[in-house]
Amino acid sequence: MGRPLSLDGVSTYPLASRKSKVSRTAFSRPHRRGAPFAAFLDGLPRILAGETLLALRDEVRRARTRRRPVIWGLGAHVIKVGLAPVLIDLMERGFVTAIAMNGAGIVHDFEVAVAGRTSEDVLAGLGKGSFGMARETGEEVNRAIVDGDRDGLGLGAAVGRYLATRRPRARHVDASLLAAAWRLGMPATVHVAIGTDIVHMHPACDPAALGRASHLDFRTFAGEVARLGGGGVYLNVGSAVVLPEVFLKAVTLARNLGHRLSDFATANLDFLQSYRPGTNVVERPVKGSGRGYRLTGHHEILVPLLAAALVEKDGRRGSRR
Repeated sequence: MGRPLSLDGVSTYPLASRKSKVSRTAFSRPHRRGAPFAAFLDGLPRILAGETLLALRDEVRRARTRRRPVIWGLGAHVIKVGLAPVLIDLMERGFVTAIAMNGAGIVHDFEVAVAGRTSEDVLAGLGKGSFGMARETGEEVNRAIVDGDRDGLGLGAAVGRYLATRRPRARHVDASLLAAAWRLGMPATVHVAIGTDIVHMHPACDPAALGRASHLDFRTFAGEVARLGGGGVYLNVGSAVVLPEVFLKAVTLARNLGHRLSDFATANLDFLQSYRPGTNVVERPVKGSGRGYRLTGHHEILVPLLAAALVEKDGRRGSRR
């Protein structure tokens, strides 16, 4: 039979002498009916995600003040949950200076602009082989890429130009991120993995144009990443694999070419914190030279919350249209 330890000789110390990680001064304040949104923000606890949200807000505001890049890397889900109007407003206010997408992003951006709707039922179409076979999407997106490549444009600019100048006019072009970037003269890059997107299944797909345009976009993206030093911000929003990998390569390319990437911030916003965004965005690129943030939550809530926090202290008007 074992012998229990006696507690008689346990050493203690005064609570007041201990360093604590949580203080009452950091606690939240209840929101009052009718109070302004600024009061809501001020009432957030300065603990964990509450503190992170406000710190990231301040990083983005600082980047704009210093005229450093604020690059938003966007997974396609961000478009599908209806956030384009919020992001376009941030683009017009200078809180977004460049956007990057994976290949699915152009599909949803195109369909929203042309049809006002997107996101098909994959299961319903997969059994009969109709998934991804919408005619306009396959033909027009590929035509835009070929025409843009011929004119020396990257993939994002090619689709943005097409949507901004399409005849007949795209009825919902005001909700297109790529068209807004084209209108504002803002870098918009698309980073493609061949075979991942429905437009690659269509006969109109030109692999040479697709690869050339996407590689040009990688170099354009790397050029923006090279300017992050001195207060820039990169936000990875909803891309679990492609954009974190592209960002890591852009960082090493910029440093290889002699660009000094220090004093910058990165952030990963998603409803799950996974390996590649955490490692390739939040940790490795800023180790010893910057700051990394994580915010976990649904895009349709988290992005408008961050956007509202930015706009609340902004003296500029959003719309330039």
